[in-house]
Amino acid sequence: MMKAFRILSRNIRDSFKSVFRNFSLSLASISCITITLIVVAVAIVLSLNVNNFTKIVEKDVTIVAFLDLDVTKEEIDKIYDQIIVLDNVEPSNVEFIDKMDISKDMMSSSDVLKSIMSDYTRENSPIQDTYQIKVTDINLINKTAEEIKKIDNVDVVKYGEGMVEQLVTVFDAIRKGTIVLVIALVIVTAFLIANTIKITIMSRKKEIEIMRLVGASNINIKLPFIFEGLLLGIFGSIIPILITIYGYAAIYNHFNGQLFTSFIKLIKPAPFVYLTSFGLLLIGMIVGMFGSSRAVKKYLKI
Repeated sequence: MMKAFRILSRNIRDSFKSVFRNFSLSLASISCITITLIVVAVAIVLSLNVNNFTKIVEKDVTIVAFLDLDVTKEEIDKIYDQIIVLDNVEPSNVEFIDKMDISKDMMSSSDVLKSIMSDYTRENSPIQDTYQIKVTDINLINKTAEEIKKIDNVDVVKYGEGMVEQLVTVFDAIRKGTIVLVIALVIVTAFLIANTIKITIMSRKKEIEIMRLVGASNINIKLPFIFEGLLLGIFGSIIPILITIYGYAAIYNHFNGQLFTSFIKLIKPAPFVYLTSFGLLLIGMIVGMFGSSRAVKKYLKI
């Protein structure tokens, strides 16, 4: 155990020395990681916020089923029983709104409406009773609306058809696009680091040959380079992490937590920025180690 710890500490120490001894090459790798991780951070923040927008849409989009004017209490209950058995509907997400309650809300909002509607009774009111239904899967909202239309004593069904599907399609395309962008950037960074570290390895060929002559094993030759890649990844992630933490908080405060309208809310900075920063650190470390390992394996043939 102690021997393994000594080997580990020696490799870490040697990696630090190598990073500063080959500063110009190390700086190139760190700059490459930094630039890429900044773009990755933007893509992650955008992707997660778009996902948040989609959840808000899914939560707030409501199907409104207008019932026939002459519907009875028994028929209202029967409609409810038929709605809650639909695959895309949970009973807790179905709410009945009585026409008289709708009338009261309308009259309280305007003196003109109060004057017009004050004589309305349940029998002569032109306002319809409604059921408001929130679906489980917004992608199936059109199918669910069509099924509700077929229920007896349901007059009209509305949910903002057309606009809802367009919003979901746009959000889904942006989310998938940012995920692909993040993966592509990580892969490109790994290869760039591998090429940069390859140059470092070639410049230290004599050092490696001496290590081989004194009987160093493959793992002892590879470990310093892998740790070097780890350090490069850590150093390269510092600026993207700072930009993520302070930059996102500044944007959130500037726009008061929303974008354009109160409908599109941004994710609160804490703990979002810290989790994102931890993810950036992990990406930087893994990419650095992978790039180093690939360079060692491919170009030293050990």
